Amino acid sequence: MERAHRPVKNKKSENNENYWHKKIKTPIGVLDLVANDKSLVVVQMKKHSHDHMASLELKNGDDHKILKATEKQLKEYFAGKRKIFDLPLEFNGTDFQKQVWNELQKIPYGKHITYGVQALQIGRPKAVRAVGACNGKNPISIIVPCHRVIGASGRLTGYAGGLSVKQYLLKLEGIRLSF
Repeated sequence: MERAHRPVKNKKSENNENYWHKKIKTPIGVLDLVANDKSLVVVQMKKHSHDHMASLELKNGDDHKILKATEKQLKEYFAGKRKIFDLPLEFNGTDFQKQVWNELQKIPYGKHITYGVQALQIGRPKAVRAVGACNGKNPISIIVPCHRVIGASGRLTGYAGGLSVKQYLLKLEGIRLSF
């Protein structure tokens, strides 16, 4: 299967790392972007159910190279001109979360899978609910495409940014489901 994104380096953040923040306007609302010196670490919607920025000390990142590249690539994605993101990413989470989030990156643009399939793909077929919970805590929304995972019935289920946003993203990618 073709990778939808570059693999993520699974590194633990240093205690004294600098973090930069930038807000961008998109068709789904304002997105918060956060990067450290080397990688993008957060793409979060305002109504995201898990605040990935709460414990970070943030600096203004309007001129930060990674955040500018992220903004450019997201604008291209929303304009239908980008299917694969090419950004350095870093996850902060447990080994299981990182495994789940890395698996998300293998789902190509315009395709979808179920939570059960994702659990099988990571070798944990009985961990369907745990996989769903991890997807709900995905810190890098859209770029790490948790919106491409649906319920076993073929219906939309949970999305930290709201089901209407999930539906919008799937339609943008040409995925037609019975909503």
